[in-house]
Amino acid sequence: MEQTETNEADTARRPPRPITIIVNGRRKTVTSRTLTFEEVVALAYDEPPSGPNVVITVTYRRGDRHRPEGTLVPGESVRVTEGMIFNVTATDKS
Repeated sequence: MEQTETNEADTARRPPRPITIIVNGRRKTVTSRTLTFEEVVALAYDEPPSGPNVVITVTYRRGDRHRPEGTLVPGESVRVTEGMIFNVTATDKS
């Protein structure tokens, strides 16, 4: 029986495994192992609310064991796990 070795080149050619997450109650499929605040907002809104008084909050739960729940702020990212739940809320602080 012939044994095959997996090297970095073989691993690099494999397509990323899809990960199913929930964003504002809607199922989404991503292939990235990490998502930024901005990427989660883009998944939540086709056209994110904007304006001088708009504040967007991103919370998550069911994350990996190191950060199972928390809040993302602009510029931050989080490791994505299967079934992770994100809630994205836009508030107009007028």
